[in-house]
Amino acid sequence: MTKRFHYSFILLFISSLCFSQSTSQAIANGQDPNVLYRNEMSFGIFAHSRGFGLNFMRAKHVTGTRKRLFEIQALNMRHPKEIKISNSADNSKKFIYGKLNNILLFRAGVGYQTTIFKRSDRKSVEIRTSYYLGGNLTFAKPNYILVFRENSAGTKYQESVKYDPEVYTIDSISGRGPLLDGLGEIKIYPGAYAKFNLSFEYAPFSNKVKAIETGVILDYYPKALPIMANNPAENFIVTLYIAFVFGKKWF
Repeated sequence: MTKRFHYSFILLFISSLCFSQSTSQAIANGQDPNVLYRNEMSFGIFAHSRGFGLNFMRAKHVTGTRKRLFEIQALNMRHPKEIKISNSADNSKKFIYGKLNNILLFRAGVGYQTTIFKRSDRKSVEIRTSYYLGGNLTFAKPNYILVFRENSAGTKYQESVKYDPEVYTIDSISGRGPLLDGLGEIKIYPGAYAKFNLSFEYAPFSNKVKAIETGVILDYYPKALPIMANNPAENFIVTLYIAFVFGKKWF
């Protein structure tokens, strides 16, 4: 009787140990959707209604369904009236008539994310809402164009010049100027932004991040941002976006 009890105890101990190890291994592999990973880091690429961008996000749980967020974004900003045209058969020289500045901006903000529908298994989708508030730095580089010149010998050549709507008509432009021209004339426009989104998390493992985000962003500039000639400089810019996000979670 004593031997049977000892054997039973040993078998029970081994079974419990094996079960514990398999459970721990499953959690480590992200196979348990009910595990709470406190930390999260992700990267994303997104298209917005006026351009494209890249995103980095760091998150940490403050409760079971709420995270504190920090993000950095880099993106370009076009004007809705930008249209590429050409005055020659060479499509590589297409230019945007009326464009004053090429815009690149960086955002940094903090916010919170709330889970409104939690995943019950790995095949389901988790739905979350987020909001951010932060600042931005916008770099406006003057737009350079190519125009025809004529030297004293009557030979025509192309010259890269800064676009001036008071000087250059559409017929006087032969193409776009080199990308690096005007770097020494960049102006900085500081501003602020607010962002709201919906996130749909569908990663096959709970320690991975794989999501689609969609939302709206409002950028505000105390000093209006000029992009196109014959259009007012903008203090408020509203954009819609969709992003593909990937990353990881850990304890």
